[in-house]
Amino acid sequence: MKILLEVDEKIKEDEVIIKCKQIDENIINIQKMIGNIDNGKTSIVFYKDDKEYYLSLREILFFETDENAVYGHTINETYKVKYRLHQLEEFLPTNFMRVSKSTIVNINHIFSINYNITSSSLIQFYKSHKQIYASRIYARELRSKLNERRSL
Repeated sequence: MKILLEVDEKIKEDEVIIKCKQIDENIINIQKMIGNIDNGKTSIVFYKDDKEYYLSLREILFFETDENAVYGHTINETYKVKYRLHQLEEFLPTNFMRVSKSTIVNINHIFSINYNITSSSLIQFYKSHKQIYASRIYARELRSKLNERRSL
């Protein structure tokens, strides 16, 4: 595969063009990865104590449901969001994935996973006391995604 980088100071917006003989799984994956690059500007509105917060998605460890609300967790804080998990899944970058019926995790913050064949796997995060559980259904996909990230 050839990679060509062309600088043009006259253009107003960066553009990525993929030229290929045919569209296959590799090309689709490249397109998804490029489309999901988080340049630090991606954010959604979070709420806490009658205040709105505009955080980068890079700061989010995981989203989880608690009763009838969805919360985004950072290293030290928890914020409410006005989306359901299935709505978040539609626009979150590829480094976020569902790991249980009630949780979406940012795989970039995972420090360790204690895989368990017979029950949920414990996920711990860098520099945080917070931890979540991934259900067995999602464990294989999570392991695959973490291996994929490691090979990049």
